[in-house]
Amino acid sequence: MKIGIIRCMQTEDYCPGTTDFRIVREKKGVFEGVQEDIEIIGFINCGGCPAKKSVLRARELVRRGADTIVFASCIQKGTPIGYPCPFAKKMKELIVKDLGDSIKILDYTH
Repeated sequence: MKIGIIRCMQTEDYCPGTTDFRIVREKKGVFEGVQEDIEIIGFINCGGCPAKKSVLRARELVRRGADTIVFASCIQKGTPIGYPCPFAKKMKELIVKDLGDSIKILDYTH
């Protein structure tokens, strides 16, 4: 599995992504049960509210080899600031529409 992680730009000052990387390495959270090796292709933010750059960024992650786009937990769950992205649903819809069914989408990391 080759993943591209998209995170919330608002959380960058609070979170360096270490938990996301640990969860991938230890195959916990959404990665529990994954048998194959997991390679992180890229770790990028959404581009800021209202996440209008997320489609281009997801597309670039796929161009560079990602077969799975993962939304970091800050997007869907609001971790660590306690504020889920109000644009998360729309962002996912736009990315799915753009990339099609060949790319797997995971809604959170941990």
